[in-house]
Formats: sequence, C-alpha cells, structure tokens
Amino acid sequence: MEQYKFIDAEGSFRIENPELTSYLYFPVAGESGVMSSVTPLLGGDSKTGQNTFLLEPVSNENLHNNKSSRNFWLKLQSGELWSATGVSSRQQMEKFTKAKEETVLEAGIMWHKVKRKSSAYGLTSEVTTFVPHTEDKVELTMITIENTGKNYITATPVAAIPIYARSADNIRDHRNVTSMLHRIITAENGVVVNPTLTFDERGHRKNAVVYGVFGRGNGRLPIGFIPVAEDFIGEGGDFENPGALHGEKIDMVPAGIQVDGFEAMGGIVFEEFTINPGERISYVVALGYGEDMDVLSKAADTYLTEEVFLKRLKETKEYWNGKVNISYESGDDRFDRWMYWVNFQPILRRIYGCSFLPHHDYGKGGRGWRDLWQDCLALLMMNPSGVREMLLSNFGGVRMDGTNATIIGKEQGEFIADRNGIARVWMDHGMWPFMTSHLYIKQSGDLDFMLEEAGYFKDAQGFRGEGSDENWVPEQGCIQKTAGGDAYRGTILEHVLLQHLTAFYDVGEHNHMRLRGADWNDALDMAPERGESVAFTAAYAGNIEEIADLLLRMKKKGKVQTVTLLKEMELLLCEGEGLYESIEEKKELLKRYCNVCGHTVSGERFEIDTEKLAENLRKKAAWLKEHIRKTEWIKNGAGLSWYNSYYDNSGKRVEGDFEKGVRMMLTGQVFAIMSGTAQEKQVEEIVKSADEYLYAPEVGGYRLNTNFEEIKADMGRMFGFAYGQKENGAVFSHMTTMYANALYKRGFVKDGYKVVKSLYSHASDVTKSKIYPGIPEYIDPKGRGVYHYLTGAASWLLMTVLTEMYGVKGEYGSLKLEPKLMAEQFDKNHEAAVHLEFAGRKLHVKYLNPLMKSYGEYEVKEVIMNGQLVAGKGALIGKEYFVSCKVRRENDIVVVLR
Repeated sequence: MEQYKFIDAEGSFRIENPELTSYLYFPVAGESGVMSSVTPLLGGDSKTGQNTFLLEPVSNENLHNNKSSRNFWLKLQSGELWSATGVSSRQQMEKFTKAKEETVLEAGIMWHKVKRKSSAYGLTSEVTTFVPHTEDKVELTMITIENTGKNYITATPVAAIPIYARSADNIRDHRNVTSMLHRIITAENGVVVNPTLTFDERGHRKNAVVYGVFGRGNGRLPIGFIPVAEDFIGEGGDFENPGALHGEKIDMVPAGIQVDGFEAMGGIVFEEFTINPGERISYVVALGYGEDMDVLSKAADTYLTEEVFLKRLKETKEYWNGKVNISYESGDDRFDRWMYWVNFQPILRRIYGCSFLPHHDYGKGGRGWRDLWQDCLALLMMNPSGVREMLLSNFGGVRMDGTNATIIGKEQGEFIADRNGIARVWMDHGMWPFMTSHLYIKQSGDLDFMLEEAGYFKDAQGFRGEGSDENWVPEQGCIQKTAGGDAYRGTILEHVLLQHLTAFYDVGEHNHMRLRGADWNDALDMAPERGESVAFTAAYAGNIEEIADLLLRMKKKGKVQTVTLLKEMELLLCEGEGLYESIEEKKELLKRYCNVCGHTVSGERFEIDTEKLAENLRKKAAWLKEHIRKTEWIKNGAGLSWYNSYYDNSGKRVEGDFEKGVRMMLTGQVFAIMSGTAQEKQVEEIVKSADEYLYAPEVGGYRLNTNFEEIKADMGRMFGFAYGQKENGAVFSHMTTMYANALYKRGFVKDGYKVVKSLYSHASDVTKSKIYPGIPEYIDPKGRGVYHYLTGAASWLLMTVLTEMYGVKGEYGSLKLEPKLMAEQFDKNHEAAVHLEFAGRKLHVKYLNPLMKSYGEYEVKEVIMNGQLVAGKGALIGKEYFVSCKVRRENDIVVVLR
C-alpha cells in the first residue's frame, strides 16, 4: 500500500488503491445527529442512535463480510453491469489482477471522495459523500460519471442501497420479525420506510422515525423504483450481482406504491442517458431520517441538485475546519497535518461517543464519566467558550460517597448510574474532574469557578459500591436531598474535596487506594476485594497537593479566607500519622462517613480556615507520596528500577522479577512521574527500565505492560487477551501519550519527544498502521492501528503538543510561553510556530531558533508582540516568559531563542 499524501494545510489527503487495505473506514457526521462510516467501496453504516440505523449496523469484520453498500450501478446498453463504487462480483474478482481499476481516494474533515477509472468501459466515476453541518438529518452522496473513452456510452443508472430501518438490537434479535413491521412506500423521489413498531431494549413501541433513500439525476426525478431487497437481488443473486438488473428490462414500480412486511431496498432507477467522450453526468443521492414521510421527502429533495450539493459541501468544509483552530508549523509538514486530524478527533468523540464506528462495536452509545472529562481537555484548548457551564453541570454526577454516575446522557448535565444497572466503582473517576477543572482555571484565571455550586447525584448505589440505600425509590429522582427534603447543593470545591478525601480513606491491606471495579484500565476488573491501584494513589496524591496550592492562591487573591463545607465532611478532615498508617482506622472512618450520608444529608455547614485546610491536604498528599516511595520502588535482578503499579486479588504485588520473566506496567510509571511522587533520579531510572522492557518501535513505541505469561484471573480480563492486543501489552495510545506528557512536565523533554515521535511515526505510516491520518486507541501485534478516531489519546496528545512541546499554556489567566522543542522540530528557516485561540484572542506564536539549539541549550532572549519589543533588549529572560501585557484580538508573538 502506498502512503497517503496531504494535499492542503487542513489535513486533506490523497491515497491510491485504498480498497487494497482492509478495515479502512472514514467518519462523516453532522450536528444533526447523523453518524455515518464510509469505506473505500462505500460500505459502512449510518445511524442517529442505537435504535435508529438507516443502514445495517457494521462492526470491523462486517466491512469485508457484508455485500450491502451504497452502490450505484450502470446497466450498459450491451447489458453488462458496472458499479461506480466498485462493488460488483467482477470488479471484486479483478481487484488483485492486472485488470484492476484505478482508484484514488481523497478525504478531509467530514468529507470523503473516491475516483474510479475503468479502462475496459471507458468510464470514470467520482463519488463524494458528506453529512451537512446543518440540522437536517441527511447523508448526501454525489455520483459523477464521465466518459473517458473514445465512443459514446449509453446506460441506465440505478442507485442500490439496502434500508435497514431499525435498532441495532435487531441485527439477530427478531431480524426477520422486524422486517414484517416495515411499510415501504415509493415517493416521487425515493423509497421511504415507515416501520409500524420498534422492537428493542425499550420494549414494543409505536415507531416515531421514518427512513428514506432519495435521488435525482441532472435535477430529474427517477423513472421507477425497486423497493424490496429480495426483488432486487433476484433468486440466486446478491447485492454484488443483482438479478433485477440482468434482464432486458428492469422490473420496477412507479411512485405511489406501498409494499408491507419485507426487507427494504433503496433501489432508484433513473432514465437512460447517452454521453459522448469528455461529457459527464451527475446524480445526487440522499439518505434521510424524519418524523413524517412527506416532510422527509421534501427536505431531502432540497439537496438533490449538483449546485446545492456543492454549495453545502463547501459550507460544511468551512464549518468543520473552523472548529479546528489549532495548527502548527514545524520542520515536519507531515506531522503538522497529521496533528490537524488529532486535533479533530475529540470533536468526533463528542459526536460519536465511544460507539458508532466499526471498531467501536461495544456499548450502545454515549460516553463514560472519564471520557467526558478528558474530552473537555481538548475543548479547553480549541473551543473554550461554553466550557465553564459544561464543567459546572458535569459535577452534578458526583455522589455523596465520592463515586459518580458512569454514563453521560444526551443532554448536558444528564447522568445514568450505569448502562447495565450494575453497581460498579472505577476508583480513578474521582481524580479527572479536578484535573480538567484545574486546567480550565489555569487557562482562564477563573478562580471563582471553585466557589460555584452544583447538585449531587443520588440513586440506590451507596457505600462506594458495596452497599445500597434501601430507602431510595426511583420516583425521588436522581438528586441528593437533605433530611428536610430540599435538593442539596455544594461548591465545586466541596465536590472535588469529597472525591479525593473519600478515596484517601478507601484503602486495601497495603494502605494504597482500593482498585474496586477497575481504574483507568477498565480491563483490570477482577480484583475488587484485595486489588489496589498504586498508580492512581499517586495520581490522587498529585491532585490533593494541587488542590492545596489552589486554595492558597485563592486566599492570596482574596477569594476565600475560610472554606464552607457540608457538616458531615468534617469527619474526612481528620489527620495524624497514626490515622494515616492505620488501615483499619481509615476504613472505619470511611464507613462512618458513608453511613451518615447514606440516604440524606443534614444540609448543615461548617467553616474551616483556608490555610488550615490547605495544610491538612498537603500532609495527606505528602504521606501518600512517601508511603509509595517507601513501599513500591522495585529494584530487580538486572539492576533496573521502577514503581509497582498494582496489587492483585490475592493481595500480591504485580510487578518485579517473576519465575516467567520480568513484569512491568507503564501506568504506575506515568502517574508516579506526573504527580511528582517519583523523584528526579527515579524518573531517570524509570525511563531506562521502560526503554528496556516496554519500548517496541516496531509497533509504535511503549507497550502498556510486559508479557505476564499467565491468564491472571485475580487481576483482570486483560490477561485473557492475547499478548499485544488492547490492554494486554499493546501500545495503548492513551497511556503512551500520558507518559509523554508526564516526561515533558518533569523536564525530560528528549525522552518525551521520543515517545511522541515513535507513536506518530508509526501511526502516520499507512504501510504499517493501515489507517488514515490520526491516532488510534491502540496498535495490535501486527502494527495495525485499531479503534481509530474515538480515543482519549487525542485530547492528551493535543494538550501535550500545544502546552508542553510548544509551551503555550495558561497560568491562572496569564499566557505562559515555555517552549520545549528539539532542534529537528524547527524548519529550514529556523522557525516553529503555532496558531491558536487563547482567552478569546487569536494568537500566532513563532519561535526563532537562529543557532538551531535543542531544548536545554536555549533560553528566551526576546519577545516581540505585534512588531514591538516587549521583553528582552539583549538580556536572557530564561526558559519561560509570561505575557502579562494587554493583547489585541489578533496577535503575532515572536519569541527569539538563544
């Protein structure tokens, strides 16, 4: 397979013969709720949710198993059939021969185009697909046919798109029965399916969604329809060799016909055309969703001309490119364009959730708690307007025991306890809200955010997943109440403290925080009784220390002299070495707290001096870090050292030298470094150990763990996976990018750059990763990128490149410039630059490195803003510079490095 080539600054790319690589798919979606995936052969699916699929749901294996697609046939005058999308038995058979047709794919943010040339027939097709950015629920495709031969061509065009029109649950559950619900009607411009009922997890209900496939050719209406799938394929035929198109005449029906109770087919027959050499003819096909057949048909019809299609395509391109407002200029143009896609991926996850693309065939839509907060990291970088309200409403998912609802509803501030109604606690969930909120405060300087109020989530789950509130009934709603029946609200600071303090006391037999259902690694889910997460104990310690620092900053700025908290929380502020060391006393204290707020809370408050509270938190953080340093630093037989990350359900340490080899996990190293638990010399040792045991450049860099050579049932399902797959030893991009971020933050820039460069080099090499531009969730043992597009790794990489590598970040409202670029990242003019928005202002920050030094060798010498020298005048400033002067709406900042 050849490499893709970027064709513009917005990441649009071109690749030849894309259909020769399996599992490729591309996202096209809109703000209306339409979520589609498109393959090089126009396969994939389209849906607006779990229960409303217009095209049959596909997972990654269906991409090559399914014969149904968005096909467009030409029935030539000779009787031969040619597919403009390449999906015919003959074209598929010739794919690996010299007779293969020439194909070129071009794609950009939310648009997809395939050009196909047939020398045998003298025909070229160009098929462009996108979803308008407007509120109309349609997916549009324009098929342009050109005569590139020497003789005129006469043919009858037929759009052929099977219509699934029901819930994904029905793919095998009542597949045939639900086809009996179909009422298939031919409108004058297409085929509409209006099921009478829906059979899915919600029960049997009256249907409220109408589905349709519509089309026009050169602005003209179709001449007939084939609305039933079995009529289209014919006896003995299939979608790649349809019997309906093989007779002398196409057996079609006119508009105004209704057929009930069959699998539906968007078979649209257009009038015969004749085009001379060099001439072209275009058709526009729309897939649409609506509440009423006539309204849907008319709405789709407004798009069915070439003029409107091209106008809406242009608008849609401009809309989405406007959303990606961070771009780079470095010594590697390919990296800059590749990062454009990484920057866009968090937007894709906002639209698709963690489901609804072929590799993401788990779950039924929506995002989880952790996903919500990590996606906000990217929004803070790219589109900070509105983030404040989003963050504020998100805190409404926190329970009084410090846990939280795990599934995010469709509306902002809407939460679901758990998709499957199972009481589960992911022990890491409490740390992400503060991490994201702290970034927001540093970017904006909005210290008042911590004093805003939000409600709490309430359901039957309690006691951190180990008990239930027998007095709670669903009719009460999911809002925490006081004993007097009022909705209880607390400050964001209170929410954050509650999440961290309850975790502080929730410890296992080694005095680290309990793993419970799992932490960030969802596959560590089989150690709920005795499992402990040392990795995230370190992460919480780092957070607790930063909360203390934030409190002192708030006091210094005159925001708080004292802090007001819920009376019950006074218990959680107990302190003392004896308490911290005693596992049983900690457990008992947490139990007492959970008991007093198990159903309602008093609503009473108490005040504590801000400095006293900060000191209390500092002591807790310091104890946690020192405890980890004393108990979890490993030195193995080879003289290498690192931190243990976990204890299993047998109460045993997971990492170190074992009979079957060395066991090391990346997660514990990341958070030990990021939190400051690992001391400077220890970071050096960790890097050496990770390079020795985890670094695998052939699959993109740093693996998540070494091979434990065991199905470790006392730890998690990950050990049932083959080694190198997903959480068991794959290069898992999310944790890899967090490793890079941690190294950059601690000043280990060369090592952090190695992490990013290894991952980028592999992912962007399509001959190895076999994916389009962007970062996948993980890389499998063969080097293929898997679970593309919808990964939290994109948010972390965006944040790392912008705030650490380019060093453009907020410092409580001020703009801080602290470049950590290597010499090779500057271009031939000795420049590297970034375009972004900060505090509502457009910035173009350019670094000049005339001596081509690397990080650690240069310092900031001069800063020139909008042509005026604002700092420097010959004296070295240092490694960082704060832009404290007033800036305009658009600003050019030049930073000279020496």
